[in-house]
Amino acid sequence: MPIRHRLLAGLVAVLWGLNFLAIHASLEHFPPFLCVALRWALLAVPTMLFVPRPRVRARWLIGYGVGFGILQFVFLYWAMAIGMPTGLASLVLQSSAPFTVILGAVLLREHLSRTAMLGAAIAVGGLAIVGSQRFGGATLWPFLLTVAGGLGWALGNLASRQARPQNPLHLTLWMSVVPPLPMFALSWLVEGPDAVTSSLATALTPGAVPALLGLAYTCLVATVLAGGIWTWLMKAHPASRVAPFSMLVPVVGLSTAWLVLGEVPNPVEILGGVIVIGGVLYGSRGPRRPGELTPLDGEVVPAR
Repeated sequence: MPIRHRLLAGLVAVLWGLNFLAIHASLEHFPPFLCVALRWALLAVPTMLFVPRPRVRARWLIGYGVGFGILQFVFLYWAMAIGMPTGLASLVLQSSAPFTVILGAVLLREHLSRTAMLGAAIAVGGLAIVGSQRFGGATLWPFLLTVAGGLGWALGNLASRQARPQNPLHLTLWMSVVPPLPMFALSWLVEGPDAVTSSLATALTPGAVPALLGLAYTCLVATVLAGGIWTWLMKAHPASRVAPFSMLVPVVGLSTAWLVLGEVPNPVEILGGVIVIGGVLYGSRGPRRPGELTPLDGEVVPAR
């Protein structure tokens, strides 16, 4: 890869890492389920008006929307709303990588190399180390919810892989059409009409400005801009050259959460994070045969 393309890949990782701060800001005003509905609704409307619908089977588009758009972000936003540290969330969400490999082998009968299996096992071990710091307390539930978000992302990866879109960014944008109505309904039922109407009624007040900026960043910068650059890079170069840059996302997420929010992970959590990243990178190395999955497969447009 030319140096300018490496810099672009690094820029995307920075933009995605910063997105966790944007999510944190959004959740300061909007309840989590409503926040998920709004982030996708802001993309869905212009998508339906201006973006050609990808020529893929509806079931894979819907499956991608349910896994990637609903399950991933319901659990992630819920976890962050009840206490999951912002930086640590960016790391634990990488559980999607080993989940993608394991589910691909089980559900799609994809070939799983020894390298990929060992990489997935190392990553799971790293997650267990991070999770061990949260057993037996109120912090366990947010951790498990974030892991569940990684599982939802993995299910979305498999649907995206089965869709085989000619333009992955168009698929991601059209996936945004799936979540809004179910999420508005879920928010109304679970979070209640009062919470929904109150947060919307005060959305244009000065106190809501950071939340609105966070939503705008998530939709325009993290999804459209960064996702568009990433898709272009994935078309221009082998996935094995581009995909490892996504492992910089939790590094940026943890660093910026420490600088901005004062979150400091303990040494054991840092060790577990290094093991997670190392496992994912190890599993993606080496030559691949057709149909072989690595921990970085399916992560075409992570649009966090």
